[in-house]
Amino acid sequence: MTTYIAMLRGINVSGRNRLAMEDLRELVATAGGEDVRTYIQSGNAVFRSRSSATAIVKAMETGLEHSLGAKVPVLVRSKKELDVVMKMNPFFLRGDEITTLHVTFMGEVPAPADVKAARAKAVDADELQVIRREVYLHCPNGYGNTKLTNAFFEKKFGSEATTRNWKTVTTLAEMAQR
Repeated sequence: MTTYIAMLRGINVSGRNRLAMEDLRELVATAGGEDVRTYIQSGNAVFRSRSSATAIVKAMETGLEHSLGAKVPVLVRSKKELDVVMKMNPFFLRGDEITTLHVTFMGEVPAPADVKAARAKAVDADELQVIRREVYLHCPNGYGNTKLTNAFFEKKFGSEATTRNWKTVTTLAEMAQR
């Protein structure tokens, strides 16, 4: 059995796509998840399953579209993949303040030319580093003030994305250890 972390994009934001965490736990269970736990209201779940990540994503996205009437991207990482994310954050490793760190989880690995174009758009003190399907962000002026948003990366890389702050990433990794 594999431990997975599911992160939904655009749940309970500005009154849109309202989803109670109890309903999310039920949705994950219906998609084949066991021992489902959620974290904060933005659509994070940690669970175990015998199903593949691809099958879980498909089942969850179908269930969300049926219940909410909207397409909601679901990005899933295994515990092992999230462990790598935790070890690879270049901004954490160099000692940057954790409140300035975020990770954008992508559905696909971006093309090198697209990564180069995205780096050219980083302004002010914002920095980004792409490793595999993750975009590590250092936003010293706050994520709310950066142009390096989900929408930016989805447009540049042609892939679905969702961003979590470093505290959330750390908490999800800790939950996956239990």
